[in-house]
Amino acid sequence: MKALAASFAAGGLFALGLGISGMTRPSKVVGFLDLAGAWDASLAFVMLGGVAVYAALYGRIVRRPAPLFDRRFHLPTRKDIDVRLVLGAALFGIGWALGGFCPGPGLVSAAGGVWPAVVFVVGMTVGTKVEHLVTGALTCTPPAGAGGAEVPPR
Repeated sequence: MKALAASFAAGGLFALGLGISGMTRPSKVVGFLDLAGAWDASLAFVMLGGVAVYAALYGRIVRRPAPLFDRRFHLPTRKDIDVRLVLGAALFGIGWALGGFCPGPGLVSAAGGVWPAVVFVVGMTVGTKVEHLVTGALTCTPPAGAGGAEVPPR
C-alpha cells in the first residue's frame, strides 16, 4: 500500500509539474521543434531541470541497498545500440512531432479530458500492444532487458 501511495504521489507531482510548466500543450513541443521559426526554448529548460535533479540525486539513490518501497532496483542493463532501438526511437520521435504529446503529458492531458490527448493515449496503447505481439511472435521470448535487473548495492 505504501508503494502504491508513493507511486500516486510521484505521478501526481510529475503531472503537476507538467501542467504548471505548460508541457501538456502540444504548442510547446511544436515551438521547441520550430528551429527556423519562433523557437520556444521553454522545453529545453524543463529538460535541463530534470537532468539537474537526476544528476544530483541518482548516485545517492542507487547507493542505497534498495528503493524505499521495493526489494531491489529495476534498472536497464543493456547498453548497446541496435536497429530495434534506433527504429523505436525514430518512431517515438515521429509520433511526438506529429501529435505534440509524449507519454507523460499525453496521459496528464487525457486525464484532463483533452480529446486529442485521449486519441493519442489510445493510439499509444494500441501501438504498445502491437509491438509486444510482434516481438513475442518473432522471438518467442520476452524482449532482452525486459523487466530490468537487480543492481547490487555499492
